[in-house]
This record gives sequence, structure tokens and C-alpha cells, in this order.
Amino acid sequence: MKLIVGLGNPGKEYENTRHNIGFMVLNNFPGNNNWQRKFNGEYCTQLINGKKIMFLKPLTYMNLSGNCVAEYVNYFKINTQDILIVQDDLDLPYLKFKIKYKSSSGGHNGIKSIISSLGTDAIPRLKIGISHDRAIDTKDYVLAKFNKEELALFDESSKKYNEIISCFINEDVNQCMLKYNRK
Repeated sequence: MKLIVGLGNPGKEYENTRHNIGFMVLNNFPGNNNWQRKFNGEYCTQLINGKKIMFLKPLTYMNLSGNCVAEYVNYFKINTQDILIVQDDLDLPYLKFKIKYKSSSGGHNGIKSIISSLGTDAIPRLKIGISHDRAIDTKDYVLAKFNKEELALFDESSKKYNEIISCFINEDVNQCMLKYNRK
């Protein structure tokens, strides 16, 4: 089984905010429409090319994401190399992406929590740029909502993120990095 985790914060007030881009990506993945709750998370499963795939949105708020992820990993006995974390990244331009494996949190509190809870940084990640307006406090910036133009651009880009997730499902993180990080 592979686990695809989208990071974000629960609740209407956080919908379409920069920090919730992980939730947004999972919501736009084809077939993800039967969400259920377990272990402080929303999840759905799909059978894709004969493989059971679980999609997870931790509902523990960003800074405690690791608690929820660890419960799923331990309960379903998932290897860390079979997890893909979809996260926002302040250091990448808006909607640009980078696939990473075995790297630090880069200051991202959700990733810090996951690394701490799983005891390793060897976790594949899809980092999606949200840019960074340094004139605005970082906390206020990541919790701000996308405007209509940004949302339209996200909708266009979500096809590429779906391709990357499909690559991860069918291959492994190394193949995805070779295929997508060069572009």
C-alpha cells in the first residue's frame, strides 16, 4: 500500500489558503470523492493499477501532522518510502514544484512534526511553491487565501501534480525525481 498525504489545516476558514495546497492537490486527484474519518484524519482509498492507494488529509492542524501520519503508518504497516507528502514551500515560486527525498524540514512545521513522529527524514515529498511575500509576516502569508487568478492557475497546474502522484504510485520516488525535477 502507498500513502499519499496532503498537508493543510482543517476547517472552512483555512480552505484555499496557501498552507492548504496539500489538501487542494488531494481534493483534485481523480476519484478522491469518498472521504472517511479515522485517527484524526480524512482518508479515501482507491485501487489504481492493482495497487491499494490511500490518500490522507491530517486533521490535527499543520504543526501536529506527524501524529496523524504516524497512526496511519503504524496501523497499516506502511514503509516510509511508500509515503508521498504533498506540502507547500515558501522558497519555490508559485506553483513550481520539486520532488525531494531524504531532506530536512526546511523550517516547515508540518514536515518537522512528521520527521519527528516517524523518526526519519527519508520520506518522499512533493514540494509546491507558494512564493513568499517578505513584506507580510510568514504566518499571516501562509494562512492567507489565494485570489481568483491564483486559484485558476492552480487548477491548470493540478494536472501536473496528478501526473507526479501517478508516477509515484506506479514507480518510485527516484523515477519521479528523474522524470520531473529536470523540467
